[in-house]
Amino acid sequence: MPTTTLKVTGMKSDDCLRLVMNAIQDLPCIGHVEVSLASGEAVIEHTAMVSESDIREIIEQAGYPTA
Repeated sequence: MPTTTLKVTGMKSDDCLRLVMNAIQDLPCIGHVEVSLASGEAVIEHTAMVSESDIREIIEQAGYPTA
C-alpha cells in the first residue's frame, strides 16, 4: 500500500487532530492513518485509487493547510 506523509499546520488540540483524522478516514480506500500533534504530520496508508492531492484537498476542506 502506498504511504503519504503530509505536514498539517494549524492543529492545536486533540479536537483538531480528530477533525483531521475523521476527514481522512472518510475517503475511500484508506488503510492506516496516524496524525501527530507533536510533529504536525499525517501519515496515511492508502490504495492507488486515492491520490495525494485527494488527501490534501480533504484535509484543507476540514480547515487545516498542508505543506
